[in-house]
Amino acid sequence: MENIFNSQQLLYLALLALSVPLVAFISSLIFKKWAAIIGILSMGISFISSLILFLSIWKKQILHFSFDWIHLSNVKIGAGVLLNDLTVIMLLLISFIALLVTIYSVEYMRKDGLKYRYFAYLSLFCFAMLAVVMANNLFVVYIFWELVGFSSYLLIGFWFSKEKAVQASKKAFIMNRIGDVGFLIGLMILLTQFHTLDIDALFGSGNLIASSFVKNEIWATPFGVLPHYWLSIVGFCFFAGAIAKSAQFPLHTWLPDAMEGPTAVSSLIHAATMVAAGVFLLLRVAPLFDQTVLNTMAIIGLFTAFMAASIAVTQSDIKKVLAFSTISQLGFMVLAVGIQNQAAAIFHLVTHAFFKCLLFLAAGMIIHQLHHIKAKNQSNFNEQDLAIMGGFRKYMPITAVVFLMAAFALSGLPFTSGYLSKDAILVSVFEWAEVRGGFYWLFPLVVSITSWLTTFYIFRVVFKVFFGEFTLPKRLNKTEIELHLKDPNAWMKIPVIILALFCFGFFFALNPFHLEGAWIYQAFNLKPIIDTTYHILVPIYINGLSLVLIFITYQVYAKKAFSFNLERSFLYKFSYNQWYFNQFYDVFLMRLVIFKARCYYWFDQKVIDGFIHFIIKLVIILSAIAAWIDRYIIDGFVNSVALFVSLLGAGLRRLQSGKLQHYYIWMLLLFLTFMIFKIII
Repeated sequence: MENIFNSQQLLYLALLALSVPLVAFISSLIFKKWAAIIGILSMGISFISSLILFLSIWKKQILHFSFDWIHLSNVKIGAGVLLNDLTVIMLLLISFIALLVTIYSVEYMRKDGLKYRYFAYLSLFCFAMLAVVMANNLFVVYIFWELVGFSSYLLIGFWFSKEKAVQASKKAFIMNRIGDVGFLIGLMILLTQFHTLDIDALFGSGNLIASSFVKNEIWATPFGVLPHYWLSIVGFCFFAGAIAKSAQFPLHTWLPDAMEGPTAVSSLIHAATMVAAGVFLLLRVAPLFDQTVLNTMAIIGLFTAFMAASIAVTQSDIKKVLAFSTISQLGFMVLAVGIQNQAAAIFHLVTHAFFKCLLFLAAGMIIHQLHHIKAKNQSNFNEQDLAIMGGFRKYMPITAVVFLMAAFALSGLPFTSGYLSKDAILVSVFEWAEVRGGFYWLFPLVVSITSWLTTFYIFRVVFKVFFGEFTLPKRLNKTEIELHLKDPNAWMKIPVIILALFCFGFFFALNPFHLEGAWIYQAFNLKPIIDTTYHILVPIYINGLSLVLIFITYQVYAKKAFSFNLERSFLYKFSYNQWYFNQFYDVFLMRLVIFKARCYYWFDQKVIDGFIHFIIKLVIILSAIAAWIDRYIIDGFVNSVALFVSLLGAGLRRLQSGKLQHYYIWMLLLFLTFMIFKIII
């Protein structure tokens, strides 16, 4: 492919892949009836362009196109495109998943009156994410990073007539802004220290990060020095951005609530766009992290993975189970970055995108069909509640098969893509802990328990939904024929069948049991793979117990052979209530913020406004006094003088009679008066 397209043509292809979704966003709002077709065509063109870029760039070359954008004294910020292996694999993944989701959405959103807006938002979402992975400058990444957050706000709150959807969109938007503040601070520190935010200059051919060093508690770069702790601070700032976007502890609670949006949106958010952006950022800036940040990252990733998996085992909403599953799997990826196995992180990000998107779309097929039954029979039940499901495999066989395939991959069972990528992380955790020893042996223990919890919660869903008794007719007092439960049409079936194929390990390695054959892992792995005993023992002991858990889960939820009866226990309630994080945030954050807001409101109303009102009243009183003085004293004096002058003038006017004898008399009187006055004196 490198002989077919030159660098300039590849740049045009990259810009085409990026710009087509933006054009689709604008066109969908104008040509509303054609919004679905416009969306499919745009993502199809973007996918084909991304595929050509992948074949031309992958393991062959790195292309960097840039132009100066902002000049600030000695600092230049450019904008452009960076095409390397990480870029093209993400471009291909995003465009392909988005294309399938858009096709699926044609049927899923068919009866929605605002579907044109949905397809427009979907295109904007994809444009923003493609720009994030393609941008050559971290400042440009940040701009489109914010656009990803805004697009998710629009999609999560798409059904804005639902109060829960509105609250969920606001929660997602606000919690992501918290992390984005950290991201922005990190950019400013990096710009101060290196005078550039160009990714290639920092981490690629420019080699600026590699040329910096810490010595004598000083972080030195070619452009300046800072105290050594600033290196950790800048790492934590970028990690904060990833924590919010990838829903890691403690900013993870927005993602389960985001299930209020359309299920097709959930699949895209969880698979290849928003939550993947956080892990992508960590991979982009990985050389920046020092050991303090990496250890913290590993701890948070491990804790998040375990915490979310422990919550998923008790959830009754099928989408909530999958949401916490996503949080848990993202924790695995963050853990992999923390133990410096970036190859395993990107590999699991890719495989997870396929089987998690499939799980959501298959769940959407179930919800879609139950919604039609609910509307047709004018019933009142929650179509996402696992309690009303059961025995669906007889009526929705294709949905059952593809969901089962995705469940196998999520559990990391042999012959699946998850077996390769998940075990790559598990094995590396064991090897990492062996080198460090002591406390670090908790990591393999917790990550193993998390893996088993993953198997348990996903097969709990499988057996509760597709096995057991079909109880819905009894609940609605209808016959099975009247309910007419079946697989949806081809618009929804074809995308999930394609995704199911990518759950097989053969797509990622000719030998689905050996990591050395995994082409994605090999492309990013900078260390030689040494076959230790962990490569053999870890998959055996993890998958051996996983199979036992599947059998137990089958007996409990499919055969009803026995029951755990833990609903009243503290641990069950602790898990079901999501470790009470929402309640904790409500009491110690939300209520505190509301209390402070009320205090500020009281202070504003009573003190500031009170003082202002007092001043106003005082001014009014003083002005009234001034007006009285002006009217009765100043004006009175002036009016008195005027009256006196007027009277004097009137008197003197009488003297001017024009008769000579009168003038003589007045002269005589004045003379006599003067003489009398002189005599008296």
